[in-house]
Amino acid sequence: MATKLKIKKGDQVMVIAGDDKGKTGEVLRVMPKKEAVIVAGCKMAKKAVKPSEENKEGGFVSKETPIHISNVKKVEA
Repeated sequence: MATKLKIKKGDQVMVIAGDDKGKTGEVLRVMPKKEAVIVAGCKMAKKAVKPSEENKEGGFVSKETPIHISNVKKVEA
């Protein structure tokens, strides 16, 4: 069973471990089963995208990837 997390969507958090240590951002999504959060502008990854109707060119898209809940702390705004 997933544990109750103290961080909610929309909270300001600071990354306290990893490559993005020291960065702050807003929580975009919380994943209680994985005990992870997605923070705006942190832990970015490039993803290859095939051409489609809405994206005629294709190419690469940067998007945020999950960060474990233990690697972020809530910051009072």
